[in-house]
Amino acid sequence: MACANLALHFRILIMSVMIFAATFCVGDTDPLDVAAINSLYVALGSPPLQGWKPTGGDPCVEQWQGVSCVFSNITALQLGSMNLSGQLGSNLDFPSIIEMDISNNSIGGTIPSTLPSTLKRLSLSENKLNGSIPDALSMLIQLTELSLNNNHLTGQIPDVFLQFTSLTNMNLSGNNLSGQLPPSIVNLSSLTTLHLQNNQLGGTLFVLEDLPLQNLNIENNLFSGPIPPKLLTIPEFRKDGNPFNTTIIHSPPAAAPSPEAMVPSPSPTPSTEKSHGKGAKSPSMTMKAPTPLITRSSFEVKNMVWWIAGFGIIIFIALGICLFMCWYCKRRPRSKNYEEHKDMDVYIDEEKGQGSKLPPLQQALPHPLPIISGENFISPAKSTKVIEGGKQIITSSIRVYSVALLQQYTDSFSQENYIGEGTLGPLYKGELPDGKLLAVRKLNASMVQNHEQFLQLVFSISKIQHPNIVKLLGYCTEHSQWLLVYEYCSNGTLHDALHTDDNTRVKLSWNERIQVSLGAARALQYLHENFQPPVVQRNFRSSNVLLNDKMEVCVSDCGLGSLLSSEQVVTAQGYDAPEFESGSYTQKSDVFSFGVVMLELLTGRKAFDRWRPRGEQSVVRWAVPQLHDIDALSEMVDPSLNGAYPPPPMKSLSRFADVISSCLQHEPEFRPAMSEIVQDLLRITSSLG
Repeated sequence: MACANLALHFRILIMSVMIFAATFCVGDTDPLDVAAINSLYVALGSPPLQGWKPTGGDPCVEQWQGVSCVFSNITALQLGSMNLSGQLGSNLDFPSIIEMDISNNSIGGTIPSTLPSTLKRLSLSENKLNGSIPDALSMLIQLTELSLNNNHLTGQIPDVFLQFTSLTNMNLSGNNLSGQLPPSIVNLSSLTTLHLQNNQLGGTLFVLEDLPLQNLNIENNLFSGPIPPKLLTIPEFRKDGNPFNTTIIHSPPAAAPSPEAMVPSPSPTPSTEKSHGKGAKSPSMTMKAPTPLITRSSFEVKNMVWWIAGFGIIIFIALGICLFMCWYCKRRPRSKNYEEHKDMDVYIDEEKGQGSKLPPLQQALPHPLPIISGENFISPAKSTKVIEGGKQIITSSIRVYSVALLQQYTDSFSQENYIGEGTLGPLYKGELPDGKLLAVRKLNASMVQNHEQFLQLVFSISKIQHPNIVKLLGYCTEHSQWLLVYEYCSNGTLHDALHTDDNTRVKLSWNERIQVSLGAARALQYLHENFQPPVVQRNFRSSNVLLNDKMEVCVSDCGLGSLLSSEQVVTAQGYDAPEFESGSYTQKSDVFSFGVVMLELLTGRKAFDRWRPRGEQSVVRWAVPQLHDIDALSEMVDPSLNGAYPPPPMKSLSRFADVISSCLQHEPEFRPAMSEIVQDLLRITSSLG
């Protein structure tokens, strides 16, 4: 009896545990997952997927088709070959998803600019996706498999693979991708399979030679140059359909090879393809005999190849001697100065004028700006002498940061530190160990041609020093990343202050708006009239007017206008001057853009707002005809000011409108210089008391 009771109690205990476990494991789906899957369902055009809904629902409990969960989180979407169409939408913010397979459908549109950072496997292949591969891919550092093949993707492969150490398989084939392979691809230390066939990719393959590839397909592209010898050892290497140079670059041998080693084995069928294939499998250089020589005797062929090889070796040695002499002659003139700084760990204390050894910790910190002369010497001094055109110019303490250090400051360029995406590239916030904040601008890879151009750019903008211009603190060029480090402005942009609905945003009074105009005008006056050579900003708009913790204006991106193409300047819709349509962009074009920003300060409207009625979308077209109408002018003022003007109310307002009108003249020659605008704004400021 006692045993029976014990067994009954045990069964009851087991059932209770199972009920509790089931309740724990099946709970309601995470609301973030529900919102993301609802949004995806609507973007796909509400397809007939079992259980899916446009709003609400419980995907995990209701076991929606293609959805896998762990507890209350969606961890996988397996929607391959389900005849889906529509688009992916803009909200794929699944907080815990690991796998997303939406392959072999008919989905169009672009790849979303935000993707779940938890993804390990992403397959969007065999669809109709268009546009470029987004830079947001850089956030998916846990990826092991990436398949975007057989779509209609265009543009370059983005340079986003800096931290992709787990990626093993990548398939981008069957698209219309162009340009060269991105430099950061060298960081794919686990990549074993790479398929790039059937694109328009070009350049050389040297970025691939140190990867652990076992399967590489680059057929039908535009790759050129020699084939790196390491690639020839890949078990599955397909390369047909590329305009390669048939020479295979390799390290020079210790001894001259015998003629026999330089001649391909005779073949009964002189097939070019087979001969080339045989050479591709050999790590030694193979010279393919021209077709007319096939009928000659073996001795004649061997003799000619021997002479060609010998002549090539002589040229190689001569070239090496010339390069050494050029290097030696270039190095000698600076030997005297170099002796003064040859110890890289000597720190020059500017206050005491003494030198001392850096402690190990300080030696690990970034060095100042190097000499921009084609050589890689980095002076340890806090102020650096930069050689340009035979002159020595003292720059401020511009620091050279490593990628690792900037990753530490920005939490690996996390989404929490993402400030926004500008025309030049994404911007991130960084924090130093002492709490000081930085702003890190990552220039788009396509904007910089090479390392020398970037260093020259850094040197140029490091000389721009003005209280109303954001100060450059340093830069980074590691792994071909073009990163600029600026001081951080804690009160954000003028665009956010004027146009966001956030209650925490900075609210500008009338007096503050005039001060903002004055500060921005002084910055442009400095660039146009005081700095040598003069600088055209080319990208002046309210999102590039920053406010620091003292509400002082700091204009950003100064000196970077040369990186912008005509199409990128046009994308600043609402700010471009009329003459830009004819390809002209001068200082007076900056004046026009400044006038547009003044209109934003006056009216509180965006430069271009597509949500307004057609006749009011462009603030210039809407406002300019009314600037000299006193009654209309008072109606144009930003409603958020609530009529708060200093007495007399219309005097400073009408003068402000006059300055705007002069800046927005259709003909560039009728627009004033920035120095005149500064004087006009100073007169308005003085009238306010």
